[in-house]
Amino acid sequence: MSRIEAPRDEVTGNLVDRLLSGLPAAAVLTDPDVTASYANDMASFCPSGTPAVVVLPRTVEQVQHVLRTATELRVPVVPQGARTGLSGAANASDGCIVLSLTRMDRILEINPVDRIAVVEPGVVNAVLSRAVEEHGLCYPPDPSSWETCTIGGNIGTASGGLCCVKYGVTAEYVLGLDVVLADGRLMTTGRRTAKGVAGYDLTRLFVGSEGSLGVVVRAVLALRPKPPRQLVLAAEFPSASAACAAVCRIMEGGHVPSLLELMDRTTVKAVNDLAHMGLPESTEALLLAAFDTADPAADLAAVGALCEAAGATQVVPADDVAESELLLQARRLSLTALEAVKGTTMIDDVCVPRSRLGDMLEGVERIAEKYALTIGVCAHAGDGNTHPTVCFDAQDPDESRRARESFDEIMALGLELGGTITGEHGVGVLKKDWLAREIGPVGLEMQRRIKQVFDPLDILNPGKVL
Repeated sequence: MSRIEAPRDEVTGNLVDRLLSGLPAAAVLTDPDVTASYANDMASFCPSGTPAVVVLPRTVEQVQHVLRTATELRVPVVPQGARTGLSGAANASDGCIVLSLTRMDRILEINPVDRIAVVEPGVVNAVLSRAVEEHGLCYPPDPSSWETCTIGGNIGTASGGLCCVKYGVTAEYVLGLDVVLADGRLMTTGRRTAKGVAGYDLTRLFVGSEGSLGVVVRAVLALRPKPPRQLVLAAEFPSASAACAAVCRIMEGGHVPSLLELMDRTTVKAVNDLAHMGLPESTEALLLAAFDTADPAADLAAVGALCEAAGATQVVPADDVAESELLLQARRLSLTALEAVKGTTMIDDVCVPRSRLGDMLEGVERIAEKYALTIGVCAHAGDGNTHPTVCFDAQDPDESRRARESFDEIMALGLELGGTITGEHGVGVLKKDWLAREIGPVGLEMQRRIKQVFDPLDILNPGKVL
């Protein structure tokens, strides 16, 4: 029996009553049809359970009440944002409290002098980006789901995005956090200052912890001056290895593109089929490079020459910002388009050294042939973060088996090439078994000890990550 069964109705009823003692009725959802809609994030092929209740707090005090109640009754809590994650980290477990933070969506402060923003976890990434832009600033992390994903979710998974090659990932922009611990206590980490090294860096510890150590309720984020509008170049290649060789030449040459993205033939075709964007399907690989410098045309010309030297069959710089945005929209549609190929996808998130990017793509192509599957690859090529996407029919048991096996082979390949099993999507449920292979027994033991310090009863997102 699970911890909140025996008898289930009685325990669940007591849980709901206790939650209602500190939450408005509108914030506590118990209708099974409604709570079932909170059971999954966007990761396919990941198990999920049936939540006992969904709560939607608006204040820090309400979150504290939920955690105190959960600790007292020994009920698991699964924190959630917009559920755009791709590893099952936000999937419900049986009998849990789903703690949805989407209603905590206030931007509390934008400070142009200190170049910080203070936000609640439910703020949507794109909303924050547009708000700080009005002050001549930018918040660089921009996951592909930036129009819907939340800052809390971005912090939980340490997400990246298209601009990481120049501006870095979420962890580099989180200065401080307010976190509600498993027992309901509120802890503040980090700082508002440009630098600071007081004590252990607990802020970084929470970034990427996937809700397993505490619940982020407020974040202090670093901002940057708004850069000039970027221009994009598209280069077609006769092979993925040639495109990867161009990436190596660009980075070795000291160029700092604001974006360097790759789409293989399968991905280009899928995007065309979905959105009729007219991308060149004759190419084996399409490389997109962008610069947001004072003279982007000159930078694109230099990179274009390197692409031609690496074997590009055609290099086309965008004429203006509108054309550039169209190309970027095509890249952002990649995962959605690949999902439409067969209806279900398993999205890998393997990051390898840039020098091994070509080996990674060639290896994925061999794996696709071995398992007779469609596997499209889009990649943040500038930092070696690949997203091999296995397309399969979930109603076909044999194809599903082959999809799972190919997924595992891709992760094994990434480790063999000196990479990591996840560059930005997190471990969640999908990659739990692979974490131990990457970090080893000593690393796994230390991580489990850290988990025990913050969550001794194992009620925070149990069964995820470790």
